[in-house]
Amino acid sequence: KLFFTDYGNAAKVERCDMDGMNRTWIVDSKIEQPTALALDLVNKYVYWVDIYLDSVEVVDYQGRKRHTIIKGRQIRHLCGLAVFENYLYTVNSDNLSILRINRYNGTDVQSLARLDNAKEIRVYQKRTQTAVRSHACEVDPYGMPGGCLHICLLSSNYKARTCRCRTGFILGSDGRSCK
Repeated sequence: KLFFTDYGNAAKVERCDMDGMNRTWIVDSKIEQPTALALDLVNKYVYWVDIYLDSVEVVDYQGRKRHTIIKGRQIRHLCGLAVFENYLYTVNSDNLSILRINRYNGTDVQSLARLDNAKEIRVYQKRTQTAVRSHACEVDPYGMPGGCLHICLLSSNYKARTCRCRTGFILGSDGRSCK
């Protein structure tokens, strides 16, 4: 799945398949400017920062179990969000500090460091990397991902795929070639 935020005419947090199909709103109320987004892949939770409401909130992948982690002036101007173990990590764009927030009680907030020009944060750790299984976009014997000439996108599950073409090309009637 692909998770993303939108704060155009109607602010929301959404998800869809990697090929853009099955687009679903998971949060569309009491939300104004959702910016940073982070996933808890193990427990299937979506965390986001709303910079207008000065809040960090969470829902499960279906948009249920919503609650506020932390709200208020102390988390104003956040950008970037990452989750690891018991904490959320974010960047305060006002003073360029890296913050650590306890994701279960929201009361334990610590400034860890200052970085010039920091706008995003990521946690790279072996335990956060999911195991890769055989999937529909694996390279075939002819060197084509999923049998697609240009681009292979996973669809509703790891066994299904959709072929797409680079800009300037159209997908052939066979659903794999590009012209």
